[in-house]
Amino acid sequence: MNEIDIMDIGGFKIGQAEDTKGLTGCTVFLFDKQSPAGVDIRGGGPASRETPLLNPVADAKGIHALVLSGGSAFGLDAAGGVMKYLEERDIGFDVGVTKVPLVVQSCIFDLVIGDKNARPDGKMAYKACENASYDTFLQGNYGAGMGATVGKYMGRERSMKSGIGAYAVQLGELKVGAVVTLNALGDIYDIDTDKKIAGALDENGQLFDDETAYFEAAAKIQNMFTGNTTIGTIITNAKLDKTALNKVASMAHNGYGRAIRPVHTMADGDSIYAVSVGSVPADINLVGPMSVYVMAKAIANAARSAKSVDGYKAFCDVNKK
Repeated sequence: MNEIDIMDIGGFKIGQAEDTKGLTGCTVFLFDKQSPAGVDIRGGGPASRETPLLNPVADAKGIHALVLSGGSAFGLDAAGGVMKYLEERDIGFDVGVTKVPLVVQSCIFDLVIGDKNARPDGKMAYKACENASYDTFLQGNYGAGMGATVGKYMGRERSMKSGIGAYAVQLGELKVGAVVTLNALGDIYDIDTDKKIAGALDENGQLFDDETAYFEAAAKIQNMFTGNTTIGTIITNAKLDKTALNKVASMAHNGYGRAIRPVHTMADGDSIYAVSVGSVPADINLVGPMSVYVMAKAIANAARSAKSVDGYKAFCDVNKK
């Protein structure tokens, strides 16, 4: 199995746009054709759009675009810009009188960083569509990762900057990749070393040695802050239907569990999509575990690629040894 670039999977473009002063943004996946997809939403506070389309009993055979954004529920306005962009290009589900683009979306809560009044909107998402490319995907403080932070159980002043990350692999003809916007309550671990690489900081501005710090903090907090959510997607060239893709999305949450501690709390709105963009025959019992692996690796990349901003330290600031 070899590591590949996320864009080597093929069948889609990614575009990003962000507000570098307001510290928010959006990331748009434009699929070459209507693509089967699934989703698994966990945690207590999700902000999402059109996810019922991905239920196996729903009539829709697939989606035309996926949006990951900041802005909390305000950010759901961004999908309108993607709808406009696709409609102008005659892309969507044919209803006779027009074509309706099928666009799903999930948002992170980033209102406490930068300007609380800065939210992704249709104009920003339209710009992301214009920026879409088959060639390059930028990780870190870009797109939906612009306002992402982690390790918030000790309070805002002791949390860290994170971002958006990706990772992909190829095994024979099968390609599986993940893109994730990392905005977790918990701490972040490298699954290869089991070392904490980002999260809540101690009084000296350094990472706690182990994960028990969360238990100590949680025991003292009556109302845990609910402004978190890690959102991402698995993209594969495996030929899978909606039922299988919903299962893949569910299995991929184990990648969250391996790299984020704690995860899936009531203070999170964790969501994962899974999209098929190819026709390679593959067993779900292979694609699922591979999805776990690439998601956990993408999470580490999201943490490592972030840069400090607005007083938040980043990976490079606390891992200087």
